[in-house]
Amino acid sequence: MPDVDETVSSGRSSLLFPTPDPSSVQTEYEVLRLMRQCAADFGFDNFMIVRAPAGDQQNFAERLVVSSWPSDLVRGYDALDIFRLSRLVEELRHTKLPVFNETATLLGLHGKPVTAVEITPSMAFTLAVLLHTTYADPFIVTLSGSRDAPEGIEAAELYYILLQLFERLERSMDAGVTTREKLSAREIECLRWAAAGKSSDEIAIILGISAYTVSSYFKTAARKLDAVNRMQAIARAMRLKII
Repeated sequence: MPDVDETVSSGRSSLLFPTPDPSSVQTEYEVLRLMRQCAADFGFDNFMIVRAPAGDQQNFAERLVVSSWPSDLVRGYDALDIFRLSRLVEELRHTKLPVFNETATLLGLHGKPVTAVEITPSMAFTLAVLLHTTYADPFIVTLSGSRDAPEGIEAAELYYILLQLFERLERSMDAGVTTREKLSAREIECLRWAAAGKSSDEIAIILGISAYTVSSYFKTAARKLDAVNRMQAIARAMRLKII
């Protein structure tokens, strides 16, 4: 049986992250991929990173950053409008340690399990931790599955990996701010109108420019957003809160 040092040195973190340099990940998509890998590696089936409730920005769905939750669950829980009052949020406000409990209980109010939405067996239990950006913005990171709570070395390793992933996510969000600064006002306008369902010809009429110029704006915006087409550029801009 390996000793503690051997277990740590050959653990999952070294396989997931050969180097601790967060700059190797540049986009939220890459964070999403690594979160999925991390969840599977530790025996969880679903994950979520969500901005903790603050001020008047309480909507659950709009605060999701990356998630593998079923869309029906996201919509159903969002409609209940209880996220800011949930046991999950309440417990994390009073501890720096990870929280582990039945998912229905954490999502519910006053210790009572939520029953208005369906929690599948693959999400029976949830591990949650509150992490902060370098600007002290709070985010909740969760892993859900049917397994028991991680303990000992496994728990420490998992927490360290989540810290690395969160730092990489923060860097990708900072990159989004830089992207916003690089996009011109016209490029943002075109993306915003396209997201509203307008065609290039319609956008051209609205902005008083040619359809060719509109297409040119889409091409440069897609390049700046590292997107392969207009739809991906719109999705990327929406995720980065540019539009």
